[in-house]
Amino acid sequence: VQLVESGGGLVQPGGSLRLSCEASGFTDDYYAIGWFRQAPGKEREGVACINIHDGSTFPEYEKGRFTISRDNANKRVYLETNDLKPEDTAVHYCAAEIGAWKCRLLPFSYKHWGQGIQVTVSS
Repeated sequence: VQLVESGGGLVQPGGSLRLSCEASGFTDDYYAIGWFRQAPGKEREGVACINIHDGSTFPEYEKGRFTISRDNANKRVYLETNDLKPEDTAVHYCAAEIGAWKCRLLPFSYKHWGQGIQVTVSS
């Protein structure tokens, strides 16, 4: 299983960013992708996750500034963040739980992780 994040970089406060996670190396139809982030000196926190087989997400409501979506044909999952703030500066990771049909935002439930991508919000 391989996960590759892209789309990070430097963004001005108030801007938007869409991160992409491309998955490969497996054929299961049931899996979940979660997005997590870790700021310097802080614990890794979950942002959103999505169940690939039906597109359901967690949290069930749109979590404020975050929107998670999927492109099943290309095995990609996106995380869009709007109204970016300096406190959103962090390394962002996507992770896969193969065989899952209901995702959770618990890091220990994900076996496969991408290398992470830096998002810096600064003027």
